[in-house]
Parts: sequence; C-alpha cells; structure tokens
Amino acid sequence: MIKFFLMVNKQGQTRLSRYYEHVEINKRTMLEAEVIKNCLSRSKDQCSFIEYKDFKLVYRQYAALFIVVGINETENEMAVYELIHNFVEVLDKYFSRVSELDIMFNLDRVHIILDEMVLNGCIVETNRTRILAPLYVLDKVAES
Repeated sequence: MIKFFLMVNKQGQTRLSRYYEHVEINKRTMLEAEVIKNCLSRSKDQCSFIEYKDFKLVYRQYAALFIVVGINETENEMAVYELIHNFVEVLDKYFSRVSELDIMFNLDRVHIILDEMVLNGCIVETNRTRILAPLYVLDKVAES
C-alpha cells in the first residue's frame, strides 16, 4: 500500500503531497524534510529504492523534480516505479510537456490525475485515456 506521494524540486520545496495514512501536520513536515534529504543526497548511479524506518521509499527524478512515494513492505517497488513514470506521462499528455510551473498553477488538476490513479493508497487505474477523461469533461464545462 502507498503511504504518501510527494513531488519536490531540487531545492527541497514540496510541490505536491498526498498522504494515504493519517500523519499529524507537524510530523509531516519533519517526515518530508528527512525523506527529501535522503533522496536528494543520492547520486544518479544509486538505486531508486531506499529502506527508511518502517517503510520503503521509491523515487524518480525528472529534470528538476523528484517524485517520492512511500510504500509499506508488501508493495511491489517496480510497480510503484512504473506508476511514477505513468503519472509523469499522463501529466505530459495533459499539459503538453509538463513543467514545475504547470504543477504549481494547476495543482487541482494534478490532484485529480493522482486521485484517478491512486485510491486509498492502492493503484486503481493506469490507462491514460481513462485517467484524463474527467479532466477533459471539466475543461469542456469550463469553456461553455
């Protein structure tokens, strides 16, 4: 099961966070700081899976953004690694070459995409067309 989903830039600023288990606000900031520090300090040659406390971290870097997913011991790391890539491909398709600014100014849309893909910490959808269908409907409603 997925515990949390983070998107951070190289400066360590969180651009997106979604928690699937209850974590108190003050503990979230400490957790995010430690997780980000662990991922940013690693070289590109090192593995993208990290054992951390009572869970595992799976991360992937895209240009200046890192996507970090915290999972429990039973979750498949490669499946989550592919989920991260699929998430970025969906963002690319919707935003036509997604950038950090797209994420910052369209955070509601990014959350909708993530919610279509992950529900209560479980991967529920990977098909790009089905993931983007609700957004296209919202875009049509907004135009009219």
